[in-house]
Amino acid sequence: MKFDPSLLKYDDRGLIPAIAQDVDTGDVLMMAWMNAEAVAKTLETGKVTYWSRSRQSFWIKGETSGHHQVLVEFTFDCDKDCILVKVRQTGPACHTNRRSCFYTAVRDGETVELMTPMA
Repeated sequence: MKFDPSLLKYDDRGLIPAIAQDVDTGDVLMMAWMNAEAVAKTLETGKVTYWSRSRQSFWIKGETSGHHQVLVEFTFDCDKDCILVKVRQTGPACHTNRRSCFYTAVRDGETVELMTPMA
């Protein structure tokens, strides 16, 4: 039976949060948004496709940067309102040239940068 993206629960803008995780390391790489068509494109092509809220257009990860995300596994949570895509990431996932978008922590009330941009 083929998966129907309309089974997922989207917000009032037709979007659902999608978390990208490195399949090999388990590192959380980023969070972005998908709509039903982006979900379908991701599942059909194996190229992780997001919806850009600022540009109001599809965004295939790595299309311009070369830092691709190849889909390994597509899962969703029990409420069907959040996606987890396990990916093989080429290069940095973050637009700041870091491996992950989650590079800032709060420790003892202060912000600490956990990683520097990739060379």
